Amino acid sequence: MIMKHKIAITSIASISPLGKSSATVWRNYLSEKTLISTQEFNGQTQFVAALPFEIKQEIAALRKSEIKYKALDDTVLMSILVSRAAIIKAGWKPDAVFGINIGSSRGATQLFEKYHQEFLETGKTATLSSPTTTLGNISSWVAHDLKNSGPEISHSITCSTALHAVLNAIAWLQSGMANKFLVGGSEAPLTAFTLAQMHALKIYSKEERLEYPCRSFDFSKTRNTMVIGEAASVACLELGEQENALAYIEGIGYSTDDIEHNISISEEANCFQKSMKMALEQTKVKEVDAVVMHAPGTLKGDLSEFRAIQKVFGDDLPMLTTNKWKVGHTFGASGMLNMELALLMLEHNQFIGVPFAQSQPYRNSIKKVLLNAVGFGGNAVSILLSLPYNWKKN
Repeated sequence: MIMKHKIAITSIASISPLGKSSATVWRNYLSEKTLISTQEFNGQTQFVAALPFEIKQEIAALRKSEIKYKALDDTVLMSILVSRAAIIKAGWKPDAVFGINIGSSRGATQLFEKYHQEFLETGKTATLSSPTTTLGNISSWVAHDLKNSGPEISHSITCSTALHAVLNAIAWLQSGMANKFLVGGSEAPLTAFTLAQMHALKIYSKEERLEYPCRSFDFSKTRNTMVIGEAASVACLELGEQENALAYIEGIGYSTDDIEHNISISEEANCFQKSMKMALEQTKVKEVDAVVMHAPGTLKGDLSEFRAIQKVFGDDLPMLTTNKWKVGHTFGASGMLNMELALLMLEHNQFIGVPFAQSQPYRNSIKKVLLNAVGFGGNAVSILLSLPYNWKKN
């Protein structure tokens, strides 16, 4: 899709198994070790990608910092922490007027399950059970914390939630209804019930090779190896040319697959073919140096996306990567973690590959990176990023 105006990414902030600071996240990406470990859930050992202990301490401290934060779900508290960090990096004042669109695939998972269990046991529920488990309370609490008076939007479009937030913000910015937007996703899904749902779908990892429990981007695997993780990440988007731009959004694309099953996508991921072609409408495929794939670690998900990339790029195949072998699938936050990886590769001019991947085409430099996300329902999004000096007016 043609970008009528420059959209700059002026900051990004995250908390994930990779850590918190940009330096720590990059250092962990340079390592070939996975950040997936095991935890006990209802007496069963499960693979998960959890937040580091020090970040969990920060979440606990935030919960205690104000009485009104005591009843909030981790998805909200995580969003507040990363939003505070993002606007500082971007140089925005806390009381500035900007839009907020932060979503979540599953929402207040931990809190909802807690209140539902209490209801089953007592027949009653707490006064704050409804307002603290509604999806809209993520962006509204971030707005409250930042004392922002701009538009605030929350949504759930499964695993492409964060990148759909980017699409929505771009629509606002291009229309002139806003000149700044805070966008992203937050997910805290590490509960016994959520894990049971993934096992019921028969997509969760039972990998015996403990070095890499999630075999995302391994096209020789014979069974599903998805692992879930927890994370929150947001980015600051601004209209027009910005001196502090990390990158510019050069193209956007989106599509919904014609699915045959609730969790499936087509054999050659038609949704990704359409979304990538739309994002590359004004860009030659040979100009794209790398693609950060969605690649959840499932048999069909990984292979169908790879086939879609082959269809779109043909003989000009770029370098391909994914981060789910390292951080797991963070559902609604995953697209923004893909953006973070893309921005880091652009900043450092260094490709971060998958340790067990087969050999790939080599590019001398990284100037343009395409990132993908898709969720249940086949809701695909593709976004093309380019370095500030590499952006061209269409």
